[in-house]
Amino acid sequence: MKIASLLPSATEIVHELGLGADLVGVTFECDYPPSARETAAIVVGGMDTAAMSPGDIDDAVHEQLAAAGNLYELHTDLLRSIDPDVILTQDLCRVCAVPSGQVDAALDVIGCTATVISMDPMTLDQVFDSIIDVAAACGVEQRGEQMVASLRDRLAAVRTLVTGRAQPRVFVLEWVDPPFLSGHWVPDVVAAAGGLPVLSQSGARSFETTWEAIAAASPDVIVVAPCGFGTAAAATQAESVLHLLPPTVPVWAVDANAYIVRPSGRLVDGVEVLAGILHPDVCAPPSAAAAVQVR
Repeated sequence: MKIASLLPSATEIVHELGLGADLVGVTFECDYPPSARETAAIVVGGMDTAAMSPGDIDDAVHEQLAAAGNLYELHTDLLRSIDPDVILTQDLCRVCAVPSGQVDAALDVIGCTATVISMDPMTLDQVFDSIIDVAAACGVEQRGEQMVASLRDRLAAVRTLVTGRAQPRVFVLEWVDPPFLSGHWVPDVVAAAGGLPVLSQSGARSFETTWEAIAAASPDVIVVAPCGFGTAAAATQAESVLHLLPPTVPVWAVDANAYIVRPSGRLVDGVEVLAGILHPDVCAPPSAAAAVQVR
C-alpha cells in the first residue's frame, strides 16, 4: 500500500496507525512525527511567512487566493512517479491544504487511479470517524477502531476528573490580526476539558470577530492558539494583543499545531492540555512546551 498525504493531520493519522513506512508523499508542512520530514514532499507552498506579522500573513493569503485560487503547488510529476494507491486530502479549508478538486484534476491529467479520501471533519466525533475512514482505506480498519477506542477511553478519564466541577468560560483565539475565534472541533475539545466554549459552537466554522465581542462574552480564560504556530510564537502573539484583551482574564498560549488545529488523534492530547489549564487541582498541568501562561 502506497499512501500520499496532502495535509499534516492525515500524515499524523497514518503514523498513528503504524503505517508510516507506507507513506510515499507528504506536504512541506508535515512535521510530526519528525520522521515525516524524510518523506518526499509532493506539495509545496508559495509564500515564505517566516518574517511576516500575522496581519501581513492574512493580507498575503487573501491576495494569493484572489489571484491564484490556492496557496499550494502539487508536484504532479512526482505524484505520477510514486503512483500512490491512496491519497488523503481535504476540502475544509483552502488555507490549510490542497483541495480535493485540485487533486482529482491532477489525477485525470497524469492518469493515476488512486483512491482519494477527503477528510473534512467539523466535530471531534467526525475526527474520530475520519481516522477509521483512513484506516479502512489503507486496509487496517480494525487498527483504526482500536485507536479510536483508546482515544475515547482517554476522554472518559478526563471527564471523570472534571465532571461536577465549575466550567470556566473559555475563548480560543485562532488568529490575532484580525482576531478569529476557533470553530470546528475546538468547542468540543474545550467542553471535553471541562470548559464552556464562548462565541463558538461545535461544527461551526471559525470566523472573524472583534476585541469588543471577546470582552462582551466575559471569558474566564483566554487561550491563544494561532493556526500554524507553536507555543513560543503563540506566546509572542498573545503578548502583542494583551492590551486588547480583558485586563483581568488569564491568558494562555498553546501549541496550536500540536493540540488544537490539526484534526488528528493529538486533539485528545489537546483536551488533556486544556484540562490541566482549566482544572489544575485535579488534572496534570501542561508542560512548558505545550502551553505557557502569558498573564
